[in-house]
Amino acid sequence: MARSRTKKKPKVCLVLQGGGALGAYHIGAYKALEEAGYTPDWFAGISIGALNAAVLAGNAPEQRLEKLEAFWQRISRPGTDALLLPSMAASFNMVSVSQALTFGQPDFFVPRAISPWVAAPGEAATSFYDTTPLFSTLNELVDFDLINENKNSNSNSNSSGVRLTVGATRVTDGELVFFDSESDTITAAHPVASGSLPPGFPATQIGEDHYWDGGVVSNTPLNGILDLAKDDDLLIFMVDLWNAKGELPKTMSEVLWREKEIQYASRTCAHIEALIAQKNLDQLLARTPEVVDSKQVPDITSLKDGPKIDIVHITFEPLAGHNPMSDTEFSRRSIRLRSDAGYEDMKQALGASPWTQENEGLPANFHRRAKDGSWLKASKSKLKKVS
Repeated sequence: MARSRTKKKPKVCLVLQGGGALGAYHIGAYKALEEAGYTPDWFAGISIGALNAAVLAGNAPEQRLEKLEAFWQRISRPGTDALLLPSMAASFNMVSVSQALTFGQPDFFVPRAISPWVAAPGEAATSFYDTTPLFSTLNELVDFDLINENKNSNSNSNSSGVRLTVGATRVTDGELVFFDSESDTITAAHPVASGSLPPGFPATQIGEDHYWDGGVVSNTPLNGILDLAKDDDLLIFMVDLWNAKGELPKTMSEVLWREKEIQYASRTCAHIEALIAQKNLDQLLARTPEVVDSKQVPDITSLKDGPKIDIVHITFEPLAGHNPMSDTEFSRRSIRLRSDAGYEDMKQALGASPWTQENEGLPANFHRRAKDGSWLKASKSKLKKVS
């Protein structure tokens, strides 16, 4: 007969979406989690999310926030945190974007000395910027030995390390590959590969293959987490930087921004709806095995309730003065404001704590912060308001 699931503490997962300079939002989101005592057991990211995840996973819990803030200080220019009137923000941000495109970002990327349009065939001819400085920055701020403590471990491992998963796109076949610290030896090349967005950045070599940004295929590593998870209950905090839903553009600037939002936003609702349908089917089979012919499923009596999965989703909303290149705008002012927004949004999520509500018989719940501040919970493929 089906066995009931024993109550156990869920693994806390932090899933970080890609989005360039918008990734400063992750700083505040993590700060709020840390303050509330939700220390992640598993970090996952794509693109800038992978870089942030590597910094967090590659440091002791008491140093994570400090190191993440140090990373963003290093890749931004001093003197770019200013108190401005709202009317000045747009001009300030455009100047910041121009600096990034012209000069690159310190300890992150620098422009090629020769334009790739006229360079000889090879790596220098495949990107406008060189990401060599980023390797040094990560190696200084990230303890990769700590990340790799869990390699080849199992759920009974006594390792003190946390798990890290990053996604990158293999250039030669277009496959989204997830590198995981429980099976792969993670180096700086893995998060860099995850953020190697063409044609700005060159492909990054790992082994015999070359990889581009995971966002070329999928900008959120949620599917990677769910595919790699075993029987553990999961509490997943999913921090996105792009919103799939938006207003009809009225200007060319809004058109360019909306195009990016649609291109890079995760299809979160569709992913979760599919997850819930599958989990509900698994649980139905576990609780009522007689609905399936035992000849079709010989081991039906060995089925058991699946893990409980809660996914809490917050999404960055553009700040006043943003422009279509805001993902390339690395001023310390914008970094501070985006971090503050992530902190407030995650605090709101933690304050609501919708995942603590009992939902017997529904193994997968989905909670997201709506624009009006309400919370939505998905169960049995339906979205319902949570009071």
